[in-house]
Amino acid sequence: MLKNFKLSQKFNILLLSAFLCAILLSGIAFSTLLNRDTEQEVTAKATILLKTMLAVRDYTSTQINPELAPRLETETEFLPQTVPGYSAREVFERFRSDQDYSDFFYKEATLNPTNLRDKADGFEADLVNRFRSSSTLKELTGYRSSPAGDLFYIARPIAIVKESCLRCHSTPEKAPKSQLTTYGSDNGFGWKLNETVGAQIISVPASGVRSTARKAFLLFMSIVIAAFVLVMIIINLLLRRSVIQPLNQMATAANEVSMGNMEAEFEQASNDEIGKLAAAFNRMKTSLIMAMSMLRDGEE
Repeated sequence: MLKNFKLSQKFNILLLSAFLCAILLSGIAFSTLLNRDTEQEVTAKATILLKTMLAVRDYTSTQINPELAPRLETETEFLPQTVPGYSAREVFERFRSDQDYSDFFYKEATLNPTNLRDKADGFEADLVNRFRSSSTLKELTGYRSSPAGDLFYIARPIAIVKESCLRCHSTPEKAPKSQLTTYGSDNGFGWKLNETVGAQIISVPASGVRSTARKAFLLFMSIVIAAFVLVMIIINLLLRRSVIQPLNQMATAANEVSMGNMEAEFEQASNDEIGKLAAAFNRMKTSLIMAMSMLRDGEE
């Protein structure tokens, strides 16, 4: 296939083939690294927010709940501020009021919640059931779709580890009267100690980070392609000057010699392979001149 091509064309085809292989492999490698870094960046952002919500829960549990818990029996309406999950959700909703973070989500998804706002949807229920089926599973991460775009989530199990939590969730008879007045007796009961009842889920948008990764990938590929084009131009200029032109000159000289012009010279000042080829042609021309001279002398 290549036998009818010129030397420069063959060289460019081979170089282009090598470049395409190199650009494919480097593109795959760089894309893999970008995807990994993107997920690490999103994970770091989600982890920070998750730890913040854990701090809010701990503050509510240790500081707010002891102060307000006695009032649950005397108030006509339940005080949700005593619930760590409620406090974390309310703090996060105020965080989401900032337009830059309106696509962030936090939920303590529960299979049987007292407040139906915390009811797990189908996707969240699957996560909770995975935690319930494996006591060693402590965290799940991944992507899920939403009307705002793809979200990266981190989910951790919510288990009943304190006996005090069963006051509001064991049976309606043991629950504070204000709780029954506000939420009724149909939801949020039947929980057991050490049982996984839900999942703490925080979701952050991945589209912005992915867009940045795509721009970085396109910039990288553009730089690589531009560098290759520049290298191709430089190599072609050097090839033409160091190889193609000397070979064309030797081909012209060889043609002149074949036509009987013994004055034609194979000039090449370098000591590389092209220079050695020119020297060999000159020796061949000298031998040809000597042979022709001997032939003429024999005829005479």
